[in-house]
Amino acid sequence: MAYQQIRLGILGGGQLGKMLIQSAADWNITTKVLDPDPDAPCRSLAAEFVCGPLTDYVTVLNFGKNVDVITIEIENVNTEALQALVELGVKVFPPPALVALIQDKCQQKEFYREHQIPTADYILTKNREDVYRHAGFLPAMHKLGRAGYDGRGVQKIATVDDLPKAFDVPGVLEKMVDFEKELAVIVARNPDGETEVFPVVELVFDPVYNLVDYLFAPANIPAEVAREAYRIAQLVVEKMDFVGLLAVEMFLTKEGHVLVNEVAPRPHNSGHHTIEANVTSQYQQLLRAILNLPLGSTAALSPAAMVNLLGEAGHSGPAVYEGLELVLALEGAYIHLYGKAMTKPFRKMGHVTLVDQQLARLTGKIAFVKKSLRVVT
Repeated sequence: MAYQQIRLGILGGGQLGKMLIQSAADWNITTKVLDPDPDAPCRSLAAEFVCGPLTDYVTVLNFGKNVDVITIEIENVNTEALQALVELGVKVFPPPALVALIQDKCQQKEFYREHQIPTADYILTKNREDVYRHAGFLPAMHKLGRAGYDGRGVQKIATVDDLPKAFDVPGVLEKMVDFEKELAVIVARNPDGETEVFPVVELVFDPVYNLVDYLFAPANIPAEVAREAYRIAQLVVEKMDFVGLLAVEMFLTKEGHVLVNEVAPRPHNSGHHTIEANVTSQYQQLLRAILNLPLGSTAALSPAAMVNLLGEAGHSGPAVYEGLELVLALEGAYIHLYGKAMTKPFRKMGHVTLVDQQLARLTGKIAFVKKSLRVVT
């Protein structure tokens, strides 16, 4: 098969798009990006940057008419326009119908139930009053049906006293899972049906803001649990007939069961470490998948950890990175700053990947990074 230069359209200009562009540059892929933020991280890297709303039909349609392939780095996009582009002959991955399914957590949960994919028990709710009627289902998490991301759009409803926190719009009341660990598996699939699975990672979340604080790769879990996580992740991809890169977030319960939490149809926070720690990064793998090229090896080159760099509490304004030189002096540390000029509390401003052959040393390096590197104003 002959290879010619590709013009790739990316909906979303954040850090995921930035790292995708960096990978695309290795193959001389021309990139065009759409984002509503005129100062989005992708602006300085894309061959063409368009500032506009991702949810507007006309904007997305016009954006995609002169590219060969379109992909996304955020789910909140106009899928009707993407489907119209498919009908015009533009290749769009993931398929617009699957993006629309994943945009709605209510539909997403119903999909798992319909296809016998293990997930936490749940009740679909129309409004806050509806949640009150299901007080006997508590403790539970109430999740917005649409528009939640990065820990936003999730409320813990442990007792009846918490019921006023419930959302007054359609959502999912999900039985609280007594989990041992939170896991994630990233699966790539190309149009020919070839799949590759990245090693399972273990996520540690900030208990207050419900954001990933750091992760370990591979996860410290028994081999049979890893096999079950791979099986379930591949089952989701197959049942969806998915093309692209799908991150499957999971719970490992205290009883040893693996349950799907939710999925993301794009590069994901749980795969940042693959840039340095795996034979093929999640970003190159996405390019291979959507261009229908052979998928790369996902083998780990080294055990790794990834630490999110979040804006410090109480700091909003121009970003200043304190302690950068301390982490740069640390062996096996790779700093990625996302290019966001302004910081605010708990905004994702960058990440640090750490590689080491020993888990104990990785743990120590995580603590060092968290203590030493701060994003302030």
